[in-house]
Amino acid sequence: MTGRFVGKLLAFTIALCVSSVSLSLSAGAQVMVFAAASMKDVLEEVATQFEAQTGEDVSIVIGGSAAIARQVARGAPADVVVLADPRWARYLLDKGVLAEQPAVLAGNELVFVRPAGGAALSSLDEESLLNVLSDNRMAIGDPATVPAGRYAEEALKSLGLWDALEDKLAPMENVRVTLAAVARGEVPLGIVYGSDVLIEPRVAIAAEIPSDSHSPIEIVGAPTTQASEAGLAFMRFLQGAETKAALKRFGFKAEGE
Repeated sequence: MTGRFVGKLLAFTIALCVSSVSLSLSAGAQVMVFAAASMKDVLEEVATQFEAQTGEDVSIVIGGSAAIARQVARGAPADVVVLADPRWARYLLDKGVLAEQPAVLAGNELVFVRPAGGAALSSLDEESLLNVLSDNRMAIGDPATVPAGRYAEEALKSLGLWDALEDKLAPMENVRVTLAAVARGEVPLGIVYGSDVLIEPRVAIAAEIPSDSHSPIEIVGAPTTQASEAGLAFMRFLQGAETKAALKRFGFKAEGE
């Protein structure tokens, strides 16, 4: 039985789950990975490959990048951190928590997403968006703490849509919570990463968001100063060919492409 434990830090439980993770891990876990929610599926696959090759167990804790970074800064037992926003990696670097400069592992894109049977956007303008939303709200990651939300805010402002939509937004704890809200039909629209659409059959792309409307989306990773030898080996594995292949399968853009 694998030693991997995937912590799903959703809604109001996010801080509690991260802070208490050391109590719920299996005793044999060797490599602790704290990672952004958007990386859940690809990291599960990569961890399985690493375990098969090395015999080391990998435990993965998933959450919003801001929550992950803050908990690691407060001493959460991470060997490796993988974040969806380089700014939070720099925060950890400035705190003296990271053993080396964060490496860019992958890129991504933003999309408007709708329930599979919902209405698509005819164009990226205020009238089209408000028609689809009607009296409902649009789900996005909380721009204050969630990288996908920050990128979404940048894009909406760049496209001249922020003023019309600001009061109709429903901020979420991380990008997977945003995705789930759309998948369950709780909202008619959301903004998530392109890679998220591939793992949720209940949603469809309503419209793509121009990449030049927001900062480049970079997934970064680094070992912490408390990383074990196995943790350092896992970080190297994240920069290898197997991980690049997995990133492609899950809709990410591998670094260097």
